[in-house]
Amino acid sequence: MTSQTTVAEPAPDLPAGPRKGVRGHPWLTLFSVAIGVMMVALDGTIVAIANPAIAADLDASLADVQWITNGYLLALAVSLITAGKLGDRYGHRQTFLIGIAGFALASGAIGLSESVPFVIGFRVLQGLFGALLMPAALGLLRATFPAEKLNMAIGIWGMVIGASTAGGPIAGGLLVEHVSWQSVFFINVPVGVAALVLGLVILKDHRAKNAPRSFDLPGIALLSAAMFFLIWALIKAPEWGWGDLTTWTFLGLAVAGFAVFAFWETKVAEPLIPLGMFRSVPLSAGVVLMVLMAFAFMGGLFFVTFYLQSVHGMSPVDSGLQLMPLTGMMIVASPLAGGMITKFGPRVPLVGGMLCTSAAMFGMSSLDAQSGGLGMSLWFALLGLGLAPVMVGATDVIVGNAPLELSGVAGGLQQAGMQVGGSLGTAVLGATMAARVDDELPGNWTDAQLPPLSAEQLDQASAAVEIGTPPVPPEAPPEIVTAITNVTHDTFVSGMGFAFTVAGVVALCAAGVALLTKRGENAEAGGGGVHI
Repeated sequence: MTSQTTVAEPAPDLPAGPRKGVRGHPWLTLFSVAIGVMMVALDGTIVAIANPAIAADLDASLADVQWITNGYLLALAVSLITAGKLGDRYGHRQTFLIGIAGFALASGAIGLSESVPFVIGFRVLQGLFGALLMPAALGLLRATFPAEKLNMAIGIWGMVIGASTAGGPIAGGLLVEHVSWQSVFFINVPVGVAALVLGLVILKDHRAKNAPRSFDLPGIALLSAAMFFLIWALIKAPEWGWGDLTTWTFLGLAVAGFAVFAFWETKVAEPLIPLGMFRSVPLSAGVVLMVLMAFAFMGGLFFVTFYLQSVHGMSPVDSGLQLMPLTGMMIVASPLAGGMITKFGPRVPLVGGMLCTSAAMFGMSSLDAQSGGLGMSLWFALLGLGLAPVMVGATDVIVGNAPLELSGVAGGLQQAGMQVGGSLGTAVLGATMAARVDDELPGNWTDAQLPPLSAEQLDQASAAVEIGTPPVPPEAPPEIVTAITNVTHDTFVSGMGFAFTVAGVVALCAAGVALLTKRGENAEAGGGGVHI
């Protein structure tokens, strides 16, 4: 699911009545950008349903599947702030159309890929073009709608994102089950063509005032390198070992990269992220809150599709339906959360939301191979109820506590924090899962009186168990198949439960961070707003 923020300056004084002609018509502009943004929103959940099929078809390991997710999220996170500045400089119409075309082409290329490295590479391109698309879409709405109707437009835009997110698991399940996992990506091509044609006809160019004259290319390179070292270390640590020198070398390079990036940002004339923004405690707390929320949510949810399909044997469509309480509750609860935040301020809804999220994570840690659908649905619904106020409120906190002239950068920080948190959560909880499987599988295998495994065979079995797939040898007798399946499911569920427990603790910490938030002086400034 994807949220984005706006505004850097008040919306222009536009006439309330409809424009004459098609070009620049407010509601047609909304329709046009909504179709484009729908692709990115769908991709957030539709690919998760396809992950087990991709892993099986391309013989991908857990780390490979993580990189299919992390490559996209990292590219998106690293590029969002830069993409927003590109739109301000060269026009939001141009960057939106380039983002649409590139996203659709990258999607088609993924569908044609026959190896994991190509899938990962084109997913990175998807993330880069998605970063161009998202800030430009809201920039176009801000420039097109009169101030008194901008909130309504962004509200409808948010509903499109919510509906797309909710429909992703169902659409993904139908496509994977009845066509192929490739069709999950191919579907973006006709949607992208439609959005591109509409955009060329309808969208009107807009150039922001006081556009940046230069771009912080060294800052972009430093931040990208630092995050790469960090995520790579976290994903490879189970293979290398947490005590291995290689793991700590990459972690050290990540710390050094972030330190050099921070130093550089204090020296450059137009920094990628002006560090003075973080003097605001509520703003900093809002950014940390987004990272922790996404860490717990996206990291924990990574295992759910494997749990539903591999352990419970659900079809892709059924697993998508099982997730509907989560996305459906988010759609229902988001406007209610917005009303609460307007009335009471962000602190109480944010703390309550993260406490609900933590409770849902701890509840999901109790799931086992025999858990029924009703129990799962209740925890999923509670998770959606908890996430809704955080999605809405944290954005208000970040942008509202930033100076007006830096509200666009603050919006990029909000979205980047969410994407980076999701990447870190997937990596850290994946490593946690792998460590638990490596620790428990040998004993569980022996206790089931299964034939002993060599070190190499045990490594291969662990890689399969991490995604819930029983490592059954060819022509194994039925009793051996049953025993291996039981060991696999028990070990996988144990690892997943531990990962959800860690996610619950992180969400609990996020509730504490939410106590530091408050409505900012700019939160009620005129001319547009900040919405999910």
